[in-house]
Amino acid sequence: MPMYAAFTYTADVDWSHPDQAAEMLEYNAFAKAAATVIKGGHALYPTATATTVRVQGGKGGDVLATDGPYAETKEALTGFYLLDCADLDEAVAVAARMPAAWNGAVEIRPVIVFNR
Repeated sequence: MPMYAAFTYTADVDWSHPDQAAEMLEYNAFAKAAATVIKGGHALYPTATATTVRVQGGKGGDVLATDGPYAETKEALTGFYLLDCADLDEAVAVAARMPAAWNGAVEIRPVIVFNR
């Protein structure tokens, strides 16, 4: 079965904070209902905790690490799920049940599995 990454874009909040408890109940209910296709995933800390890394001049160049996300937006990348679905239609149906889709967005991308 194909694997899909489902990236959640929502308000930039700290999901570990007690203020988010009610919404976390929704995410936990979703995770329980979709447990057969969820193969991994996590919430992310707010973008204020992000570090963006670039290598100036390409491979071997100067490493530049800056505080903050790659881009500032109203909705931030706040988490991800790894889904094992039969096809894109099933991945879309699963994503539509994610709380992030109700007040934000869910981006789905097929995963390339490299041999290790």
